Amino acid sequence: MPDESNNLTEALLAAAHLVVPDAIPGLIDRHAKGLGADSAVLYLVDLDQCALVPLSGPGEALLQEVGIDRTLPGRCYRSLEVVDTLDETGNRTVWVPVVDGTERLGVLQLLFSGGAQGDREEMRGFSGLVAQLVMTKGSYGDFFELARRRKDVTVAAELLWQLLPPLTFGTEDLAIAACFVPTGDLGGDAFDYGVGARRAQVAVFDAMGHGLDAGLLATTAVAGYRNSRRKGFGLPEMAEYVGDAIRCHFEDSRFVTGILISLDIATGRMSWCVAGHPPPLLLRQGRVVKHLDLGVGLPFGVGPASEVFTEQLEPGDRVLLYTDGVTEARDASGDLFGIDQLVNLVSRTAGDDPPPETMRRLMHAIEDHNDGPMRDDATVVMIEWQGVASARLKV
Repeated sequence: MPDESNNLTEALLAAAHLVVPDAIPGLIDRHAKGLGADSAVLYLVDLDQCALVPLSGPGEALLQEVGIDRTLPGRCYRSLEVVDTLDETGNRTVWVPVVDGTERLGVLQLLFSGGAQGDREEMRGFSGLVAQLVMTKGSYGDFFELARRRKDVTVAAELLWQLLPPLTFGTEDLAIAACFVPTGDLGGDAFDYGVGARRAQVAVFDAMGHGLDAGLLATTAVAGYRNSRRKGFGLPEMAEYVGDAIRCHFEDSRFVTGILISLDIATGRMSWCVAGHPPPLLLRQGRVVKHLDLGVGLPFGVGPASEVFTEQLEPGDRVLLYTDGVTEARDASGDLFGIDQLVNLVSRTAGDDPPPETMRRLMHAIEDHNDGPMRDDATVVMIEWQGVASARLKV
């Protein structure tokens, strides 16, 4: 007997091949009938991760966005768990996370009349296919990207958004999660990572200046880093290569600070070098056990980065990388956000929340602390080795 879920998947894939991105919401709604649902609506998270934005196809009525905090669809997004509720007429609404790998894209609303349950495994499989359609079709038009924007985005932010990797990645032994603000006016901050079977490599950069000039500088640093990583260079050669790329293309003494990290996934042996940047923080059992400040070299583009240092991680250890915009955010009284508040918030939330939710809450805490517009970009990357974070990334 044919597997109905496979038939549904094949039908949706076949229907999606020759359509524009704008037609995807209608396809999702029609094919959700195969799950027994009366209707389906895809909600994408906005860039600031404050709201879930419903998608409507051409000619369809516009629906209202819903907040992520203190709502049922928001709980689904935050926890990566299926959430359902019955209304007073006995109809059931089911919210299913829409996740690309470990990157949260939004939620899928499924409506069932008469209190029908539906098959949760089939719903999860359907939402996984929806995530793939969003990611693949999104490259061909602006429909999904425009839905996620609730405010204007600068040219510099446009440049960097297209460059950055997904904010979350996870395997059985490793979790990487990142956040940055302001999302619409990002200038000089950037991060990157590459994960293979044996090794994870992570970098954070902070370019001097603001706006598009800083964005171009940060872009050059990331491009140099990726190119050197893909050439198979070690950390010292990577650092030199990034510096050479900056000096070659910018002749006015511009520079970028940063950290390059290489982690042996099997053993937990971590190597790093620092180029004029705040040192990494090592968290163990919820507290800082080390500021990895054994040496700080010159920024990329000015001179050599630090020598390469090593640290043996223990299972469950977290390493925090951050830019100075995080600790230097000031409230109305002039008080800094500071390292202590950064560590406390990450430690307090990381035990219960999936890594991307920890980063989302941190992002909003930085913005809430800051008085007025952000004076500088603020970026945080968290690496967890052989901890519980990976289990909380499973949908």
